[in-house]
Amino acid sequence: MNYTLHQLQVFHTVSRLGSITKAAEELHLSQPAISIQVRNLQEQFEIPLIENIGRKIFITEFGQEIAEAAGRILQEVNAINSKAAAYKGELIGTLRITSVSTGKYVIPTFLTNFIKQHQGIELVLDVTNRSRVRESLEKNEVDFALVSVMPENLQVDEIELMENKLYLVGSSREEQDLSNFGKKILQNIPLIFRETGSGTRHIMEKYIKQKKIPVTKKMELTSNEAVKQAIIANLGYSIMPIIGIRNELKTGILKIIPVDGFPIQSRWKLVWLKGKNLSPVALSFVNYLSKNKEQIIRENFEELN
Repeated sequence: MNYTLHQLQVFHTVSRLGSITKAAEELHLSQPAISIQVRNLQEQFEIPLIENIGRKIFITEFGQEIAEAAGRILQEVNAINSKAAAYKGELIGTLRITSVSTGKYVIPTFLTNFIKQHQGIELVLDVTNRSRVRESLEKNEVDFALVSVMPENLQVDEIELMENKLYLVGSSREEQDLSNFGKKILQNIPLIFRETGSGTRHIMEKYIKQKKIPVTKKMELTSNEAVKQAIIANLGYSIMPIIGIRNELKTGILKIIPVDGFPIQSRWKLVWLKGKNLSPVALSFVNYLSKNKEQIIRENFEELN
């Protein structure tokens, strides 16, 4: 067996992303270079690692086992490199974070100074849907996940970052007097929902269920941006995290509709698998957040309180 760490890294990335193209983008390599490395690794084994069906690739069961083993090997190599650098007073390695879609308004701010302080850290940040966030966490593919709804049936450790406040939001072009509806407002206006599995939708539906509000769903959209544009176009109203609509509120495109019992509140949390052996980079980031999160909130999110 003469496979290299580079081949294992490439194959692990292809397996994780399920795509040669996406692996090439993440590793900053050409697609032919990725294919060559996978082919060279395949030559070390008599059992197929990948099946090509049409234009799609599928990782075989044996390939999955090799990819998982490669992931463990790469983690150990990164740990060795980090420990060696630590002896020289440096902090190097990869910090992998996955975040639910609305978290894109939150996590970069908490990362900025940490990354600037440690130039040897490579950041991999995946902003995706809640189900994919949970999967990445469960498979131990990432160091941390940023969530506003805790993943079910997973034992995790956590560090709270900040409040997540959700308001009923409408277009500033809407001239209808909604005060007439009082507490029954949600059952008298067209509501726009995020897709099933969205953290924002989960919080929204939990509130509606707890209050026993009869709501007829009018529209379902797959991103916060799509919801914002639909509200701006005066297609309806939605319950949205204020963190994602700050600019629209400042410019007056959107407005908050006063409703008793609002805002709905949850918490943004950075979580990781309980018992996970955090790398020096990951552990350093946790310590950094513990010491600096309050100052970061004051300097960047004060108007949300």
